[in-house]
Amino acid sequence: MTILGSTGSIGTQALDIVRRHPERFELVGLSASSNVDALADQAREFSPQYVALENGSARDLEDRGVKEPRVLTGRGAASELARVEADVVLNGVVGFAGLAATVAALEAKNTLALANKESVVAGGEWVLDLAKDNPIIPVDSEHSAIFQCLEGREPDRVSGLLLTASGGPFFATPKAELLDAGPEAALKHPTWSMGVKNTLDSATMMNKGLEVIEAHHLFGVSYENIKVVVHRQSVVHGGVYFKDGAFVLHASPPDMRLPIAYGLLYPERVASPVGDTDFAGVSWTFDEPRNDVFRCLPLAFEAGRLGGAYPVALNAANEVAIESFLDGRIKFLDIADVVEATLESASGVDAAAELESLDGIVAADEQARAEARRVLEARR
Repeated sequence: MTILGSTGSIGTQALDIVRRHPERFELVGLSASSNVDALADQAREFSPQYVALENGSARDLEDRGVKEPRVLTGRGAASELARVEADVVLNGVVGFAGLAATVAALEAKNTLALANKESVVAGGEWVLDLAKDNPIIPVDSEHSAIFQCLEGREPDRVSGLLLTASGGPFFATPKAELLDAGPEAALKHPTWSMGVKNTLDSATMMNKGLEVIEAHHLFGVSYENIKVVVHRQSVVHGGVYFKDGAFVLHASPPDMRLPIAYGLLYPERVASPVGDTDFAGVSWTFDEPRNDVFRCLPLAFEAGRLGGAYPVALNAANEVAIESFLDGRIKFLDIADVVEATLESASGVDAAAELESLDGIVAADEQARAEARRVLEARR
């Protein structure tokens, strides 16, 4: 297999699975954006055939003792690696940057284990068309849960999907207290250990909004039939409603190594590193999202329904706003305001944009980012 984003949260957990089951895996390649020290450590430990570094040089790796594998460097290195033949390519790249690698893996007819939801949010049906001849195995815990609930069942028997959200660190926090919430508080996730971007998206509920759009495309279910609930225990990850009234839920301990392992070895399963789900004396709760406070979720539903370039703009504006929040230029609740203003701008969203090529999607993304920056400048 190949792991793209091997030094991030998904990638490091995938490599933990490799350590536990070394007889099952041969590493074709590892890629990182800029963490050359971590990538070098991984290369020395796992001896992949290739290493790819987006921001750095072969000399950077050689200076750290990495000389034997073929080294790919520079912009597009991860995409180049994604095209190398492998049984499965795990895309754990964060954000819109992962789209090009998704496209490359699919065009090369490699099976794609996808943890980069932005690829499907921005790429939409065009990306799904690329996957007609080779499967996408979802790795996000919610989409993996739904995927497993659907196994062996005919799509025409499905009436709806359920996505669960942890609610992040602020779900029960009064709105007035969120006015001055900073990055340190927003990054204290109560359940999951994730990277910075995904953790902040969880705090704003944008993470769930992006997952709604991804679920719509992956499973062919209308937005009207996708429901989101807040499940603070993070044990139930998703479910499927069937037309006969049955409802199938997927539950497991909140550990990303479980859906990662399933995505890498599908349809096989390996022994769990975290044990079984405990039912004794356990209570599960499910609450409605606070859409009046965490407005990114309803904004994502609306962008998905509008289609066209709106999901691209939603994701682009969110990434720009997240950067501004981390830099201290806007407040926590301003993130949704920036996204909404970008979506409302005629110049920021071209609903008729050409979205049937990577270049077209990148152009729509760049246009939306420029508009989001104009929105931010106007707020100063």
